[in-house]
Amino acid sequence: MRFLLRILATAGALWIATQIVPGVTHTGPWTSLLLVAIVFGLLNAVVRPLLKLLTCPLILLTLGLFTFVINALMLWLTSAISGNFGLGFHVSGFIPAFLGALVVTVVSVLVSVILRDRD
Repeated sequence: MRFLLRILATAGALWIATQIVPGVTHTGPWTSLLLVAIVFGLLNAVVRPLLKLLTCPLILLTLGLFTFVINALMLWLTSAISGNFGLGFHVSGFIPAFLGALVVTVVSVLVSVILRDRD
């Protein structure tokens, strides 16, 4: 159940990014946006930790700000993979990827605060 809520939250965050950020677009049904959210989640679970490990000195040197660049690269890579599967999600460059990643991060943090365990 929690996994499904995370996917829905990520899909919602991606949808908000498509509405706010010029250069981040989605053409297609909302169900394909759920598949894009799954791709995004898988990339964040597998590729992102590797990138953070490899760029650890740069992350430390920039006091963590390089993490925003990694987030943008994850969104851009999601666009490339989604394009290969014909999911209709596209990011037109690094600046839209950077701004879109900021939007997705802010929305995801807000949703995480709302959905956190009350135990």
